Amino acid sequence: MNNSFMKIALAEARKSNADIPIGCLIEKNGDILSLAHNEKEKNNDPTAHAEIIAIREASKKIDNWRLFDCNLYVTLEPCPMCAWAILNSRIKNVYFGAYDLNYGAFGSKINLAEFSSHKAQIFGGILEEECKKLIDDYFEKIRTKR
Repeated sequence: MNNSFMKIALAEARKSNADIPIGCLIEKNGDILSLAHNEKEKNNDPTAHAEIIAIREASKKIDNWRLFDCNLYVTLEPCPMCAWAILNSRIKNVYFGAYDLNYGAFGSKINLAEFSSHKAQIFGGILEEECKKLIDDYFEKIRTKR
């Protein structure tokens, strides 16, 4: 695990603008394959989560949908859609920042890893306070505007 990768994912999350600030990075052997942030609002696409975008970019870069020996860093625990895509892409390790008690699919609400034949290693709470603050600040800003 490398905290510097989570810091890069946090910096990417800050680029989200109108979207919930979530950043994701996929690396292999220390090389960054992809870096993405949420773009649901920007693209008017409910599947444009940071993880999905990062998986698509990494797969294109290595010309293989199987992301063996890759590590994924994301600032919020993945939702069910993203968790299943992560497991299906064969990512080796998943590191997430803040826990998502509402939709977290790697242990907080449900654990989809229990239903997959691919056994990714899941690690939560990486730079948790910083990741949680970024999301909390976003929602506070929205509530203040109302």
